[in-house]
This record gives sequence, C-alpha cells and structure tokens, in this order.
Amino acid sequence: MSKTNEKSFLPKIGITCGDINGVGLEVIIKTFSDNRMLQCCIPIIYCNVKSATQYRKNVHIPEFGFHQIKQISEVSNKHVNLLNVYDKEVNYQPGIATPEAGALALESINTAINDMKRGFIDALVTAPINKDNIRSESFRFAGHTEYLAQQFNAPEHLMFLVSEHLKIGTVTGHVPIQQVASLLSIEKIFKKAKIMANSLIQDFGIQKPKIAILGLNPHAGDNGVMGNEEKTIIFPSIEKLKEEGILAFGPYGADGFFGSGLYTKFDAVLSMYHDQGLIPFKTLAFEQGVNFTAGLPIVRTSPDHGTAYDLAGKNLASESSFRNAVYTALDIIKQREIYAEISSNPLKITYQKRERER
Repeated sequence: MSKTNEKSFLPKIGITCGDINGVGLEVIIKTFSDNRMLQCCIPIIYCNVKSATQYRKNVHIPEFGFHQIKQISEVSNKHVNLLNVYDKEVNYQPGIATPEAGALALESINTAINDMKRGFIDALVTAPINKDNIRSESFRFAGHTEYLAQQFNAPEHLMFLVSEHLKIGTVTGHVPIQQVASLLSIEKIFKKAKIMANSLIQDFGIQKPKIAILGLNPHAGDNGVMGNEEKTIIFPSIEKLKEEGILAFGPYGADGFFGSGLYTKFDAVLSMYHDQGLIPFKTLAFEQGVNFTAGLPIVRTSPDHGTAYDLAGKNLASESSFRNAVYTALDIIKQREIYAEISSNPLKITYQKRERER
C-alpha cells in the first residue's frame, strides 16, 4: 500500500490522461461518474485542469466534478482527484493529433511514474496515447509497455491482455511483422512463458496454470512444410518449460485453436506476435478486456483500445474496458497481498487446499 494510504484504507489509483484529443478523458469521466467507484478506490487523474474541465463539459455530465489538487498529499477519498501536471495551454481538438496533446500525455505519465516510485500511489491505469505525437527526445519507445519496463528496470516483462475468460500474452510486441521470425528464440519464448506462469500464480491466484503456446506459421508449420520455427524454436521451448514444471502445451495453429474454442481449456495463451494474439482477444473480449503489463514490480493496467480519434468529441465511447482496467488493477493489488502473505507462511497453502477439498 502507498505511504499516504494508511488512513484511507483504499488503494490510490493513479490515472494518466492519455491523448486528450482521443477518448481517454471521456472514458475516465464516464467511469467515475458512478459514485460507487469511490467505494473501492481513490482515483487521482494526472492532467491539465483546463483541458479536463473543457472535456467534462463536452461529454455533458454536468453533475460530475473534479477535486483539484496541486500535490498528492491533498487527495480526498470522497472525490475524483485531479492533479494538475501541466500549466501550458493545450487546446482541445477532438480527433486531431497535436504536439501539445502529446507533450501533456508524456507529462502525465512521468508525474504518475514519479509518484509511483515514491510509493504515493498503489497502481497505475493509463489512458491511450498516440505513439507518434508523444515521441520526443525523452520518449523513444513503441508504447507504454516498453517505457514503463525501462522506468521500473524490468527488462523481462510481458504484454498480457486479460479478461475473465481469456488471457493472451505476446512474445514479440510492437515490432514490424517482417522482424518477428528473426526475434524469436527458445530462450525468449521460455522467458515470456515463465513470466506469464508467474503472473497467473501471483497476480491471478491460479496455482497450476495451463498455458497454450501458438505456432508462428500457418497450421503451426504443418510439420515443416510451411516453416521450421515450430520444430527448431517453439517446440524446444515448450520442452524446456515442462522441465521447469510449467504446464505448457503446443504449438497450436492459431486459426483452429481459436475457431474450435480450444482456448477455453487453458488458463492463458502465448502468441508469437502482436496481431496473432490481439485480433482474437479483441474479437472475443473487446470492451471487457484489459491490457496488463506482467513482470513489473508495480501494477499497471490500461483499456484494450486506442485513442479512437473517430469517436473523440462525440460522446460515443464506451467506458467498459477502462472500468475493467481499474477493477483489474484493484484485484491484482489484493491478489499480490494474498500471495505475499501465503509465501511468508507456506503452511497456509496446505490449510487452504484442505479447506477447498472439504
């Protein structure tokens, strides 16, 4: 728990504003316009006051208000807190990528990261950014995942898309498709699957997770007819995982695996590249899914959608995924506490197992 959380007993959730010309602030406001959210967390939005106020008027929720603060010590557990991080003028231009919006998005992220490092917030929920206009001398990353991994010294991490019934991670992330095969190795697949297994245990409370490993080529290579990566890289990595006691199976051809519903037999799926995992995930769990960065020492989630410029300023965006991102962050905070408590007293594992079996 955060240093300032002792009196409130509620987790403090830091929320970055993302690109204000997208739908980020809209889904944030819609999520916290339901006052019941304040019963489970203390939200702190990192943004520009003028921009947030202008955006609130645009989504036509007049009864919604921010508690404006200048520093984290001023947070209220009865209101949605807005921490002003940027005094420069940022014109709200829905659906348009502007350098000013990118600069505000980066300032929001950096201020929230600083508060997280100081222990002032318990989890980070990030609204979508534009990966182009946020780029600068200090941000030359493919996205949030890579930047946060660098900031929290976590070179071994995993982009993990999660929902109630489906969890998918990716071996390679935001890279061009032509580079995927050259980036795969036995060791890389092994490390990503191990991070996934550890996260399923620590963050989701699954004691002996079953993981499906997808192939790279159509029909998982068809025994070498359409590529050898399955034989030379993916299958050996699965064997190595099994030697470590990890229940890994495959490689599976992605189309038949998802088309037949075989994914329902596993706790999580490891895909070889971004679209191989995210296309089925967003097809099956869109608006309910959450992007979680496994392997970080902190808890970070985000909605599974982007800036959605085509919806910006029209009051049409659904807040479902963002709300689930907040819920998922809260669940993981609690699950990590339980895991830490059990790890410090292994006898509790035996006791809880017996209780379940009674």
